[in-house]
Amino acid sequence: MTQDKTFGSRLFDIVNYTLLGLIALIMILPFLHVVAGSFTTAQELAQKQFVLFPTVFSLDAYRYIFSTSTIFRSLGVSIGVTLFGTLLSLFLTALMAYGLSRRDLDGRRVIMFLVVFTMLFQGGLIPTFIVVKSMGLIDSLLALIIPSAISAFNLIIMRNFFMNLPDGLEESAKIDGAGDWGILFRIVIPLSMPVIATISLFYAVTYWNTYLPAILYLNDNAKWPIQILLRQIVVLASGLSADTSGFDESFVAPPEQTIKMAVIVVATIPVLLVYPFLQKHFAKGALLGSIKG
Repeated sequence: MTQDKTFGSRLFDIVNYTLLGLIALIMILPFLHVVAGSFTTAQELAQKQFVLFPTVFSLDAYRYIFSTSTIFRSLGVSIGVTLFGTLLSLFLTALMAYGLSRRDLDGRRVIMFLVVFTMLFQGGLIPTFIVVKSMGLIDSLLALIIPSAISAFNLIIMRNFFMNLPDGLEESAKIDGAGDWGILFRIVIPLSMPVIATISLFYAVTYWNTYLPAILYLNDNAKWPIQILLRQIVVLASGLSADTSGFDESFVAPPEQTIKMAVIVVATIPVLLVYPFLQKHFAKGALLGSIKG
């Protein structure tokens, strides 16, 4: 039988749950305000500084955002870059992390030092632009993927996770005649789904939120990802000059504040839809991949 909790233990639970509930409420209320504000009218948003339940439901902000046919093209670009970039980054990161997790690899400490060095010291914006230009990637969607194909942080997490796997698994596989590629894809990867899911989410969010590289490397607005187009919509709603190609000029723009809130929702919803499928692996992958050096 379980022993009854003492008064101090029950008090601790009450205080703990209360604090966690307040913190969760503080974190979720701003997002609920943004979602509600994107569906409300300009008059209500002007009268109420904080809206959780709009009294008058309005889709004007979303009608304005989707009034341009180019938004679906930009969505296609962002989805393509996110899918291809995430798969490529996972493949390259897994290859390098597996190699660096092997204790019999000569010079792996030197390579790890170089990897960590890039987290502390980087070439900067102009040298990176020169490298991208010299590779012929200007105005190419590959410019959004190749320069950030491997993240040093994600590499370290995955390498540490691989190092936590029992050595006996690889030894048994070698006895059965499996080579390095077979060990990686038939044993290591299937056993590493928590860290794979975690790193996938990290990479997917990075590629989906691509903004500065698109501004620097893409001149053709037909190749703009969704984040750049949403920025143009906000600029137009603010009354500033921007590229108006593809927009219905007869459509009256709603107030700037509701446009901003709707833009935040449009940019955030895809990631929120993917996260529940990876959530069960997320915490375990991030934890196990960070406790062993």
